Amino acid sequence: MMRILVVSDEESKYIWDHYDPERFKDVELIISCGDLKQEYLSFLVTMLPVPLFYVPGNHDTTYKSKPPEGCVSIDGKLIEYKGIRIMGLGGSNKYSSGDYQYTESQMRRRLRKFRFKLWRNKGIDILVTHAPAYQLGDGEDLCHRGFNCFVDFMEQYAPKYLLHGHQHLNYGRGQRIHQYKNTRIINGFGYYLLDF
Repeated sequence: MMRILVVSDEESKYIWDHYDPERFKDVELIISCGDLKQEYLSFLVTMLPVPLFYVPGNHDTTYKSKPPEGCVSIDGKLIEYKGIRIMGLGGSNKYSSGDYQYTESQMRRRLRKFRFKLWRNKGIDILVTHAPAYQLGDGEDLCHRGFNCFVDFMEQYAPKYLLHGHQHLNYGRGQRIHQYKNTRIINGFGYYLLDF
């Protein structure tokens, strides 16, 4: 079993202001699903001497010029860590001209680029995204609507987990965990401890 700290969208005062090393002593990996300050991610890897993999959220435009120190972007990548196959796709549905925003067809094209790697790696265990999958913990406005292609991806590749952010739990649909066939979907808003 591997304990993974999943973070997204809101810096947790519990972690940042009242850090308790005992609470996180078993964490072996940190995964950020986006929209967090660079300083916060760098703080996490300073406090917990474990790797931090991240994808950018739609508000992380400064990551291009000043990426979080000590952290590894997995946006558009498929990596393996201690036998766990992890794939990352940051960004949200396109609602303005900002960075890290994609139309449904653009995100579908991003997914298609992984076909050979997915075949060679016999699929993946964890898909890390910023946006949720369509109608599985997403919102109704264009900005917070999830991607249909993530649902299709789960149909085809059945990862064990889809970790996402973007949809704050106080937006009205406060359900953190969803299940789609063989995939457990977890909204990493704030923080969540996952025992893989």
